[in-house]
Amino acid sequence: MFGALFDVISVLGQIPYSTFFILSFSCLISLLTTSVNRRFTNPEKSRAWRKEISDWNKELRDARKSKDKKILEKVMKKQQYIMQLQSKMMWQSMKVSLLFLVPLLLMWQILGGMFGANPIAYFPGVGSILVVPIINLAFNSLFWWYLLCSLLFGTVFQHALKLIEVNE
Repeated sequence: MFGALFDVISVLGQIPYSTFFILSFSCLISLLTTSVNRRFTNPEKSRAWRKEISDWNKELRDARKSKDKKILEKVMKKQQYIMQLQSKMMWQSMKVSLLFLVPLLLMWQILGGMFGANPIAYFPGVGSILVVPIINLAFNSLFWWYLLCSLLFGTVFQHALKLIEVNE
């Protein structure tokens, strides 16, 4: 049994199998987190809060632009309420993140041990190591390939489950 598991892991350590494994894995994790997010949050309420905050920000910009102190004072009276809405929205998004924090950290430990320094994918024109020039930080392909795949699938599933809309 362990021999078969070792064979599967050794095959997954080779491109293109590792590339498709991380692609599938990130798809599964994104679907899971987005589904839980949909279950634990109220998208309609979040949408209404975002609209209200956006409208208030527009009023604030217009009041500052007009330089009318009375209008600015009137708009600023609502600032505390808007800050409360923003903190509620942040808590809504943090609930799922906190729920998945420990399992995702464990998952990264397992994936890091499974793949080590082996390349997972190649970035066209760059290779398997992506270096951010400004801060001179290098990311191995496990990190950036998972990040790209999870951003893709997270966005797709958020739209599919109506957590966000295109016009927002």
